[in-house]
Amino acid sequence: MEKKPCSYSLAVKTSHVLPPDTNNHGTLFGGKLMAHIDDVAAIAAVRHSRKPVVTASTDSVDFLAPVKEGHSVCVEAFVTWTHNTSMEVFVKAVTEDLLTGNRKVCTTAFLTFVAIDENGRPSSVPGVYPETDHEKLLHEHAGARAQQRKERRKQSKQFAETFGTDFPWDKGH
Repeated sequence: MEKKPCSYSLAVKTSHVLPPDTNNHGTLFGGKLMAHIDDVAAIAAVRHSRKPVVTASTDSVDFLAPVKEGHSVCVEAFVTWTHNTSMEVFVKAVTEDLLTGNRKVCTTAFLTFVAIDENGRPSSVPGVYPETDHEKLLHEHAGARAQQRKERRKQSKQFAETFGTDFPWDKGH
């Protein structure tokens, strides 16, 4: 498979923040923004691999500024790194006060997707290469982020084994 530039996978979505999207503070629900992030990141991963994908992990989603009702939120995503069947996708969300034009980065996140074949099994993906300084910075540190994800996943599996499927109220508590 031929490597592709990071920019090949760029996906962008802009949404107007309306009252049903907001909480009692008049700001966008975090879960709603996370849904936008997962959607746009998945588009970037499919665009890169040209295969169906599943979300394997979401690293920290850092909410840096509120997204207010009446403003817009623009979510941008692109593949920064690949490994066999997986792709790391960087996501940046920018909120804009549509009346003043004031813009702020409101969220950043990294997500990992796995490409799957027609049987739902992991499928190989093309490599990716950075071109801009920003892409190079993200690509350069991707291996370390992947190692952190691997360790976090191991810990999550240990938690799952420790806590199991029972609920406290099932045990007479």
